[in-house]
Amino acid sequence: MRKKIVAGNWKMNKTMEEALILTSEVVHMVKDEVASDVIVVLGVPSIYLTTVQKYVEPVANMGVAAQNCHQKASGAYTGEISAPMLQSIGVDYVYIGHSERRQYFSETNEELAEKVNIALANGLAPIFCCGESLEQRQAGGFLEFVASQLTDSLFHLSEEDFRKVAIAYEPIWAIGTGLTASSEQAQEMHAYLRGHLASKYGQSVANDTSILYGGSCNEKNAQELFACPDVDGGLIGGASLKSREFTNIAKSF
Repeated sequence: MRKKIVAGNWKMNKTMEEALILTSEVVHMVKDEVASDVIVVLGVPSIYLTTVQKYVEPVANMGVAAQNCHQKASGAYTGEISAPMLQSIGVDYVYIGHSERRQYFSETNEELAEKVNIALANGLAPIFCCGESLEQRQAGGFLEFVASQLTDSLFHLSEEDFRKVAIAYEPIWAIGTGLTASSEQAQEMHAYLRGHLASKYGQSVANDTSILYGGSCNEKNAQELFACPDVDGGLIGGASLKSREFTNIAKSF
């Protein structure tokens, strides 16, 4: 049975004081209100990882995620964070291939494959992001385009390693625009991607892989989205910066 996951992505937001308040609020709400079979992940700026980890660690169904890692284990890469560094402070997850990393930092599928490899080698669970732009959706072939991102960055993995990966589908045209993919559009993509995974790893592995929806998911639409048979949770941006709304999303299952 695949995991239900609600993963927040704070991006480059919150001062330390604000981060501590938000974390404390979410931790208390999750303990009191969220079902124990729903995994809640806080994806925070790297400067806060150790502090947030201390708050989250006692809660069995919570974890922390780094928003990125470098593809090399160490070296002269000023300002970067390595997977061994993340492992050394007890980080559970790492987001790889977020649309903003692809767009603003020109990360390629090949580079992301390297990041997946080093994350897995250091005991981190990758949440691998994929998705299409508005132009790609309008041009057609968007299903195949998103599937190719999985092929290029993940299909070199053994079945054992692939089972440690979760997928987050981000319709880029629905991030920060106020637009949201309909539940039918989300289900169409998620089902297609699950079928694509089955073509490589078999139906059993595909059925066990969590595929999250990551495009302007909020407390108003989360229940409808999560009710789709192939949507296993969400990668939450803006709403993860508000403790009550984020918790309500996690309760939407």
